[in-house]
Amino acid sequence: MFSSIRTLDISITLVGLIFAWHLFRRTRSSTAQFPPGPRGLPLIGNLLDMPSQKEWLTFAKWGEKYGDITSVSILGQRMVVVNSVQMAMTLLDKKSSISSDRPLIAMGGELIGWKNALGLMPYGPRFRNFRRLAHQFFGSNATMKPFLPMVELETHRFLKRISAKPEELSADIRKTAGAIILQISHGYAIQEENDPFVKLAEEAMDQFSLSTAPGSFLVNLIPILRHIPEWFPGAGFKRTAREWASTLNDFVERPHNYVKQEMADGKARLSFTSSQLEGGVGAEEEFDIKWLAGSLYGGGADTTVASVYAFFKAMLLYPEVQAKAQAEIDAVIGDDRLPRFDDRERLPYINALVLEVTRWHTVAPTGIPHCVTEDVVQSGYFIPKGSLILANIWKMLHDPTVYNAPFKFNPDRFIRTETREPELDPYKMVFGFGRRICPGRLLADASVFMSCAMVLAVFDISKYSENGVVFEPDTEHSAGTISHPTPFKCTIQARSRKALELIDEERHS
Repeated sequence: MFSSIRTLDISITLVGLIFAWHLFRRTRSSTAQFPPGPRGLPLIGNLLDMPSQKEWLTFAKWGEKYGDITSVSILGQRMVVVNSVQMAMTLLDKKSSISSDRPLIAMGGELIGWKNALGLMPYGPRFRNFRRLAHQFFGSNATMKPFLPMVELETHRFLKRISAKPEELSADIRKTAGAIILQISHGYAIQEENDPFVKLAEEAMDQFSLSTAPGSFLVNLIPILRHIPEWFPGAGFKRTAREWASTLNDFVERPHNYVKQEMADGKARLSFTSSQLEGGVGAEEEFDIKWLAGSLYGGGADTTVASVYAFFKAMLLYPEVQAKAQAEIDAVIGDDRLPRFDDRERLPYINALVLEVTRWHTVAPTGIPHCVTEDVVQSGYFIPKGSLILANIWKMLHDPTVYNAPFKFNPDRFIRTETREPELDPYKMVFGFGRRICPGRLLADASVFMSCAMVLAVFDISKYSENGVVFEPDTEHSAGTISHPTPFKCTIQARSRKALELIDEERHS
């Protein structure tokens, strides 16, 4: 649905060039030394160097040539790419007071409306209030604890779904992630088949991922284009934005209205939304509540889906890891019950496996761009106020100077031994940096851990074969702000009759 930059109508580009001329002159007149990068062209700068998808791969190549910090100019807008964790920590953690803002993302943020959600919201009082509310509800181990039994219950239901219809693995993962986050955000229990809110979240988050990626729409690189009329040649993105804005409105409004109706009927379950609406609120406060709840159930569900799906693919490709993880569960827990959260400290290899899942498949390869609110000098390079900062998280998690054999799935890299220290904790990167770190990281971690532990306790995952032909999964991933493993087939079978009994066992919340 989105177009490559190189095939967009030239007339749109010309409009952007006119408005960018003054920016070009300012850039030309500056004697400051910007971070190095590919040489641009007059006027348009590096517009034609920008990839239309999987930009993290191009950024990594720039890093190999120009160093840990590189930059380009697009019609006068400076964009800085950080390819090392040390540089990201310096710029985005230590200097977070001036690097925590968000730039205007014209397609996803402005035209569609995601600027009201936590991820794209500008840094300021409203953002800090959102963060405070999220932290109070489930941002610490203490506040997360009451939700853990529900996560265990929903993960057990996930086992039942897989056992009944293993061919619907991807849908079952999404259904389970949605069930967990929707109970927390809106007190909503999903329908087992064709749940409207789960479907709506999938559609909205797919659109978010495409509309916020740096190179997917030209208007994200030339924001002034958002003002051209819909009838203008090449302005098809305006029609797309209008349709996707309608999806986003439903995504935010419908679950919120469900909670209000349940509260009016005296049937509402405890949730973030019901707890905030209790006692009555003003229109502005209610607007913030519904957008924060939407942020939680959208972002939280989609990122967890990608990680759990990646776990299944990793088990296909690395059966020796699967066997080692199952051996630990068998030794520590046995076969009389399913794993629980209170087993976690006794399952070091499973914990390492969860870390490796998040490292091996990077859910948010470049995250969402930061924006500096003051001029910055970093490593002798000048970064002007208003510059975009993109952290190439994918590159950091696959850096051979940080991780040994980075493209291999190896949980042992996170196990301390007498002769080896663990490699760098990927959680320092995968959830973002500084004041933009994901407030739902504890829930995401808990959900992925429980899925991995329970699945390995009762299932064997192997390559799918048909008529004697084995289907070999690839290691590819989708483009977009949120990246998913490419689809694959697999065989999922209960490990034993006892495992089947555990799957079929009835549990209640």
